Amino acid sequence: MKVLRCLPRCLIAFLILSGAGRLAAQPAPTPVGAAHGPLPQEGIFLVFPFENTGAAPRLDWIGEGLEELTIQKLSAAGQLVYSHSGRLNEMDSYGLPPSAKLSRATMLHIAQELDADYIVFGNFTSDGKYLTVTARVLRVSPMRLLPMVEESGELSSLMALHTHLVWRLLGTCDHGISLSRAEFNKLQRPLSLAAFEQYIRGLLSTDDETRLRDLKEAARLEPDWPDAAFAIGEVYYQRSDCAAALQWFAKVPSSHENYVEAVFATGVCRLRLGQPEKAEEIFARLQEDLHHNLVSGADLPEILNNLALAMARQGNFGPALTALGRAREVDPDEDDYPFNLGILALQQRDLPTAAAQFREAVHREPDNAENRAFLIYTLDKLGQKKEATSERASAVEAFGEKGLPLLRFDAKNPGSLARYERVKRELDITSLRLELQGPQVQRAGAADPVRGRDSTVEHLRRGRQELGAGRLDAAEQEFLAAVAADPHNASAHRELAEIYQRRGKLDDAVAELQLSLAARDSAVVRTRLARIYLEQKKVDLAREEVEKAVKLAPNYPEARELLEHLGKGKTTGGAP
Repeated sequence: MKVLRCLPRCLIAFLILSGAGRLAAQPAPTPVGAAHGPLPQEGIFLVFPFENTGAAPRLDWIGEGLEELTIQKLSAAGQLVYSHSGRLNEMDSYGLPPSAKLSRATMLHIAQELDADYIVFGNFTSDGKYLTVTARVLRVSPMRLLPMVEESGELSSLMALHTHLVWRLLGTCDHGISLSRAEFNKLQRPLSLAAFEQYIRGLLSTDDETRLRDLKEAARLEPDWPDAAFAIGEVYYQRSDCAAALQWFAKVPSSHENYVEAVFATGVCRLRLGQPEKAEEIFARLQEDLHHNLVSGADLPEILNNLALAMARQGNFGPALTALGRAREVDPDEDDYPFNLGILALQQRDLPTAAAQFREAVHREPDNAENRAFLIYTLDKLGQKKEATSERASAVEAFGEKGLPLLRFDAKNPGSLARYERVKRELDITSLRLELQGPQVQRAGAADPVRGRDSTVEHLRRGRQELGAGRLDAAEQEFLAAVAADPHNASAHRELAEIYQRRGKLDDAVAELQLSLAARDSAVVRTRLARIYLEQKKVDLAREEVEKAVKLAPNYPEARELLEHLGKGKTTGGAP
């Protein structure tokens, strides 16, 4: 499963209720503006950086800063907003660099892929003393460009100026705004411009030391600001400096939008520091809290995987195998889970089970040389020489004579296999999207005829919940209901295709993807269709689809890689 951290920010703030508070380093603070109810939700917002149309390059940080501020202020007002990292991940899937200047058509396409309802974009100009910011909202469906909003003032007043701009911007949306400017301001967290500038500069820095310096300065200026603490923890975490990361993650309260990620990273650090008992406690509680607070009761495979490894390192193989088996079921495309099951089977000297798990890992990810190496090793140990020879020949063809890794562990010491265990370092929280209980996640205007697609949205939402929980039958019924409500909904057809592909009903999957493309062209969908054609040995059709995908999104890496792979297959006269 690809990691896509794009959960709308305000959902995370409500994700862990009383149970998760047990994991916090300190009590959850009262949310800012708790005495004032949030605004009715308009839908899901996707915010892009504001373009610098006249300011000096040294002020480029303001463009990213206005994006982040807009996300924060919309979230504080109770709106669902995609995070900065969520936007970046979606752009990355198309090979678009973070700094790319996007047309409205490209913004619209990204929003459609994310099922966002509103796009926020704008620009700014400044002479270093005064600042002018303009912004507007583009409604996705039915598509409509809403009125532009503009604010000007001294650069030093950026924070207050921007708050007023967002308040006015919400007023241009379908339901207007019911709060006065003063009431809206009370919902926002006070933050100094100096600290915010250091924070944004830190996020934009490509050098770790500069990033840490700027982020720590932001934390010094705003000691109680969790955003800076989490960002510093992330830097140390990516550097595998767990001792330092833990100190900063402990500063993230349970009410914060990144709390779940901070807790997950804390559990990973406990594993890396050789503290499996603490890791087990963290992952078990996190899994339990998420399980009880999701509408679907869905399990998250990354948490189950790490929980299982923490248990296994303490010799508790029974519950470890159960948790890891569930992770394998929930995410049928990820090879790490059967691979880890194979490692645990080897530790228990259960060679037949280990071989079966490694074979499944190879099936899920044939291009992973380590999967193949462990399968060959296990087959050799089982005395299945013919099968081992066949796998080895296939591996040489795929990876070259020296392509297989040399396995280094002591067969007499099962603990030495722990170095091969695949700990999940990142939590894919896309499956949590729009799944939380409570009125704060209900969409506004459920019966609004202007939008005309809420019943479809609800079916899609429930279908994704069921799919995330591994309940394919229930998910299929929801997606079929979505199609019945809106026969031209591209997302519903795309989701049905995934279900049919998982069940091996490839013709049905192809038909659904074709319907999705008829409703909305997509390089991602065309690449998926090409891969299914390859499964059906229809190489020419696959090549045709992936060529269209590359033409549609020239920088989309998966399409380019597949096209290159198909080109090699054509040269050699065989299917790849």
